[in-house]
Amino acid sequence: MTDEVDEVFEKAADLFAVLSTPVRVRIISQLCQGEKNVGQLLENIDIAQPNMSQHLNIMYRSGVLGKRRQGAHMFYRIADESAVMVCRAVCTQLAIDAAVM
Repeated sequence: MTDEVDEVFEKAADLFAVLSTPVRVRIISQLCQGEKNVGQLLENIDIAQPNMSQHLNIMYRSGVLGKRRQGAHMFYRIADESAVMVCRAVCTQLAIDAAVM
């Protein structure tokens, strides 16, 4: 049983590490609205294209995002709904806390 619990904690820590930057949380937020390519993400997230690609690659390698190529464009989508649930829960609670203060 301890090995299973340790594995859960390890996976949770890995997910938190992937979501540890505001840019990645913004990417999750944008992709909750549907699949987007890098250019579409850059329209709403103000960072340099190479930086965006680096964040997307980290999120893809971790399994949080999926991707597909269409012509010259790479489209990204949410592949792990648990990342969405964590982001929503935390952001919602923080918004509630901010409104109360």
